[in-house]
Amino acid sequence: MSHHDETILSGPELERYARHIVLPEIGGPGQQKLKRARVLVIGAGGLGAPVLHYLAAAGVGTLGIIDDDSVALSNLQRQVIHDTDSVGEPKTQSAARSLARINPHVKVETHVMRLDAANAEALIANYDVIADGSDNFETRYAVADASAAAGRPLVTAAIGRFDGTLTVLKPFEADGDGKPNPSYRDLFPSPPPPGMVPSCAEAGVLGVLPGVLGTLQAMEVIKLITGIGEPLVGRLLLYDALAARFETIRYSARTKP
Repeated sequence: MSHHDETILSGPELERYARHIVLPEIGGPGQQKLKRARVLVIGAGGLGAPVLHYLAAAGVGTLGIIDDDSVALSNLQRQVIHDTDSVGEPKTQSAARSLARINPHVKVETHVMRLDAANAEALIANYDVIADGSDNFETRYAVADASAAAGRPLVTAAIGRFDGTLTVLKPFEADGDGKPNPSYRDLFPSPPPPGMVPSCAEAGVLGVLPGVLGTLQAMEVIKLITGIGEPLVGRLLLYDALAARFETIRYSARTKP
């Protein structure tokens, strides 16, 4: 069976994705691109939950999930891919079960491990697009550096108590004017000192917030796969939930001295 045959959509798939296929911007060809795509989601937590849910529903053919944590009761207020019965279970396993219920056509690859600078690039090179839903700076920098080195687009988001940020990184490509796209380190040159930014456990987070940012991440991933619209490259989207305000800040690659 050739690679081409695997992307042909079956009758049930055509019906499942009917609302995509009727969109001229997506259509059958766009849906086949989604089916062919391999997306790696870093973290099956607050951000990873909506990213995985919506990408599975959208028909992304292969979803990789990397997480070394187990489901805790305090996760359930925001990590909606897990349910009460999955407390104590590895997050990768719980997430994979949810995704199988949503869409049996999606292949799920689970990686029960912690991603770091040593193992990131080999793993990331196996996927087409990376979505980072991790909750710590060490992982975010490792993912960003490895994605850049492997030439893979990265959709990265971060959340605070009531606000969040989102951007798309393609530092291995140039923009329309031939200027290199910015990297993660152009935006955030170095991680804040340990203890400067409180964790969700310390500061709290409103459960809906990662839902908003993670859903926006899923949208950017779908845009990258299908080639529609303007991805958030060189633009940082800021969301302030309490004020119900979105703002976009442009940023660029810093000129090397």
